[in-house]
Amino acid sequence: MHHLIRSKSGMNTSKQSWTKCIWASALGMSLSLTGLASQDFSSMQMQGIEQTTVDVDIDAAVKRLSGAVQFRTISNQDRDDFDTKAFTDYHAYLAESYPNVTKTLKREVLGDPRPYSLLYTWQGTDPEAEPVLFYAHMDAVPVPDDSRDQWLQDPFAGVIADGYIWGRGVVDDKNQIHGILEAAEMKIKEGWKPRRTMYFVFGQDEEVGGPEGARFIAETLEKRGVKRFAFVMDESAPLIPGLFPGIPDNTALIGIAQKGYLSLELAIHAVGGHSSQPPEESNIGILAEAITKLEAAPFPYRIHPAVRSQYRYMGPELPQEQQPMYKAVAFGKDGEMTDLEKQFIKAMAGNQVTRAMLHTTIAVTMFNAGTKDNVLPPSATAVVNFRPMPGDTPEVIIKHVKDAIADDRITVRDISASTPATAIANPDTDAYRALEKTIRQTWGNDLIVAPFFVIGGSDSKHFQARPFAPDTFTITALQLENVKEFEGFHGVNERLLVDEYAKTIGFFYRIFENLNAN
Repeated sequence: MHHLIRSKSGMNTSKQSWTKCIWASALGMSLSLTGLASQDFSSMQMQGIEQTTVDVDIDAAVKRLSGAVQFRTISNQDRDDFDTKAFTDYHAYLAESYPNVTKTLKREVLGDPRPYSLLYTWQGTDPEAEPVLFYAHMDAVPVPDDSRDQWLQDPFAGVIADGYIWGRGVVDDKNQIHGILEAAEMKIKEGWKPRRTMYFVFGQDEEVGGPEGARFIAETLEKRGVKRFAFVMDESAPLIPGLFPGIPDNTALIGIAQKGYLSLELAIHAVGGHSSQPPEESNIGILAEAITKLEAAPFPYRIHPAVRSQYRYMGPELPQEQQPMYKAVAFGKDGEMTDLEKQFIKAMAGNQVTRAMLHTTIAVTMFNAGTKDNVLPPSATAVVNFRPMPGDTPEVIIKHVKDAIADDRITVRDISASTPATAIANPDTDAYRALEKTIRQTWGNDLIVAPFFVIGGSDSKHFQARPFAPDTFTITALQLENVKEFEGFHGVNERLLVDEYAKTIGFFYRIFENLNAN
């Protein structure tokens, strides 16, 4: 049952080009490194951690996860389209599947205005010890009808075939829910008790921002007097070889900060009419021009402190030729920009993944207008999604939009449960070290472990935005074979290897112990 994936994926052409660009930039710079030379840029990777195995009844665990996939706990964009029975039935399934957890832990069903999220409390033996929290979400994205024929297995049948468990939500994020509960069930059977009180939070609406579930539970725990969590963990990137551009090795990237979230509706409401008598400017044309202007006005680039931490840990593991630039980034100062840092930004901006780490992004995601081919619509709307950097508040972004389009005919309205960029977790802490130790115990030492700046987002933002959760880290405790497998997240043929699910369970089993020891 214990199978360590050590595969190396070759870099594709774009990644090779990206790396060559960095090398050329670093080698072509004839700059003084005065001030950097004295800084220690040695490896930050934890050494000497022994890989261990955990005896998991994987056949039974796989059957329980397979059953979970069959509950269609979908988060649709239309929040009125919410299958309450799917969630209540799934709640009952969890209670039945993990009898010791059900008997030992306090379980509450919470959420506002709809209570369908779960909060488990496992009371610790030391009331003075700061608690820990593990988060995962029950909801999954829909499976569009026009993609059904691309699935090799029914996305809601929980099929076990070819060494995989298949289905929507099996990776994002029910494997984490069941990994946590499987480990807890094992621990309870062994008579183990946590020193720290442990909370398990399973949200109902992460895929639409978590305004009903995670936000409400974070508020509830704060009101109940939790002063500080010693550790909070949520999903993010799984372990994948070649996940980060320019790095072909296996990586475990631990999110230490998240960008914010904001969606704005841009609209024009004017006179419509018959298509045989078109005006000089149509409503659709006016809005399209506004969108074009906005896309031509990107937010400026800057280096976030989380990116500096990322390259302090990742940089020493990369080729020697690149390290002067990464060292400049790691030890750079906000408000200043050296030539090496400018070269770093130029290289990063050439890749869509790394470019998004450098500024508030602008993404036009919806455009609606018209109902008939011979009718000029009286209105047109577009939705633009922003992932803000710290400091780019909704007010700042709305002003940026209005200045860019410079057209008073266009109205701008915030239509999202917007959230700001989170605080930054400190990787130089016992909490981070406990997480890295557990990763290496589970998957070995043949990988790079590094903090990183999360360009997407998860429900942990509702905790990390509060003073009681400074040590919030995000990573999906799952090894994928290659980057191709990552396409199953929100795509087709979502699946996970049975052998790797055993290690997911083992990871949570070990991290319970490691957090107990601190």
